[in-house]
Amino acid sequence: MADDSLFLIDIDRILREKAPSKAKFIPRFAVNYLKRIVHQDELNVFLRESHGKQGVPFLEACMEFLDAHLDIHGEENLPNDGRLCTFVSNHPLGGQDGISLGYILGKHYDGHVKYLVNDLLMNLQGLAPLCIPINKTGRQAKDFPRQVEAGFSSDNHIIMFPAGLCSRRQKGVIRDLEWKKTFIAKSVQYQRDVVPIHFEGRNSDFFYNLANLCKALGIKFNIAMLYLADEMLKNRHKTFRVTIGKPIPWQTFDKSRTATEWAQYVKEVVYTL
Repeated sequence: MADDSLFLIDIDRILREKAPSKAKFIPRFAVNYLKRIVHQDELNVFLRESHGKQGVPFLEACMEFLDAHLDIHGEENLPNDGRLCTFVSNHPLGGQDGISLGYILGKHYDGHVKYLVNDLLMNLQGLAPLCIPINKTGRQAKDFPRQVEAGFSSDNHIIMFPAGLCSRRQKGVIRDLEWKKTFIAKSVQYQRDVVPIHFEGRNSDFFYNLANLCKALGIKFNIAMLYLADEMLKNRHKTFRVTIGKPIPWQTFDKSRTATEWAQYVKEVVYTL
């Protein structure tokens, strides 16, 4: 009997559910290409083998699967006095960066961490206990403020990538897009110091060129996102430098700047680490 609790990637089913009237007209070669770029078979082997692991143990299994190694600097800056913090980082990869930060902070704080993430990641049962799902579109849009409140009012540290999307290349420089102000407003409201983290890494030239081409053509759908699994596996067997900065007291974020301006300030702090 099939185990209904085991989430596996199934491109055929996704197409049938998302485009029921058009799925049968999609050429087989196109479907097979999608399966290949999302590494359906390879990732499903991992999901089967890691089934039953949740939270930090699941992230540890991800690290082993990706053969990801970390060169951590500034670990002494992680607060150990019981105060709850908001950890914010640049988002260069879209895979190893999220997994690694959850692994580092989850181990340090005995699993008392939560990501604010795209709700699609809730499908990964191993990751779900560490996630607060965020969906700013569709029916769930009205729940967005409530979900954010639930995260910041909890007794967990919060991990955020304020850019939302992973980094893009602009004018030859690979860097996050504008950081959203939510982490500033909520950190002040709930009196959480902000800990800046810089994660060193990059995706392929193909990824950045595709993202820029889509933007130039005015394509609103994030096609580059489809290639994130492929980018993640291209980045296997690598060592990533992670630099943890000193906590920024929540009182820093006063009325001398807007929340949006403070968000860009923290972004600049991250890129100086």
